Amino acid sequence: MSQASSVRITVPATTANIGPGFDCLGAALSLYNHFTFTRLAPDEESLIIRATGAESDRVQTDARNLAYQAFTKVYDHLGQPVPSLLLEIDLNVPLARGLGSSATAIVGGLVGANALADFPLNRQTVMELAIALEGHPDNVVPALLGGCQLSATTATATWEICDIPWHSAIAPVVAIPNFELSTAAARQVLPGQYSRADAIFNTAHLGLLVRGLATGHEAWLRTALSDRIHQPYRQTLIPGYETVQTEAIAAGAYGVVISGAGPTILALTAPDQAPAVQAAMIRAWATQGIQASAQVLQIDQQGAIVQYP
Repeated sequence: MSQASSVRITVPATTANIGPGFDCLGAALSLYNHFTFTRLAPDEESLIIRATGAESDRVQTDARNLAYQAFTKVYDHLGQPVPSLLLEIDLNVPLARGLGSSATAIVGGLVGANALADFPLNRQTVMELAIALEGHPDNVVPALLGGCQLSATTATATWEICDIPWHSAIAPVVAIPNFELSTAAARQVLPGQYSRADAIFNTAHLGLLVRGLATGHEAWLRTALSDRIHQPYRQTLIPGYETVQTEAIAAGAYGVVISGAGPTILALTAPDQAPAVQAAMIRAWATQGIQASAQVLQIDQQGAIVQYP
């Protein structure tokens, strides 16, 4: 089979942690970035990057571009020269908002390179490269595979991935404020050690969350979204968090959590309550003088998709 000259990769946004699942649980959402990789002739420029869509003016258009860095990792891994490339990026996932924009770039670059090279790497290898680039699995694994995914290390330091069923009676609603929060800043506020009580609390709540997501059991979900590892510390970096939380729950949400490192807030609710929760979260932030958008999304079950333009 001859190698393709151009491939288009669609990668979903993700929401990571989902309360007690810090650094190990994430879900793919029905919001997408698109990456088109086209080989250039050797006598053309070695790299051309064009970006369109939301905040595209902020995308790096040289070799520092994250999708391109991921692209080159595949060829480095294969011991092959990196081809001259036109990379076209169409952005719909907001940057630095806790919706996995960096994970879409990493997965898009890896999957795009693997497709252009005629798929020499299996999905497990691509996934492991993605985790190594991102530093943790909670965003890149669902971005690659779709669905809700729980990641755990094995005794030999490889990854065991468990698909977590997500009941159709649970609608994810994301409220995205007009300010950013870097992952680095969100990690700096976390303590270096935790008490035994907090570890037990999170273990119990993550187990309950897995069952709540699978069954849609309302009472379990209302309890399960609590966390003591990251949210109490990160909430202080998100103005209006408690107000948004209170109003979303009053409008019918089972609970709210910080999406990824934030500042986007994720609410889980029944589908028929989702529009009311969506409106309540926007209003709540407005009372704090913060403009926000909100979307009722679905869980993406496909993950990264390869198409040939």
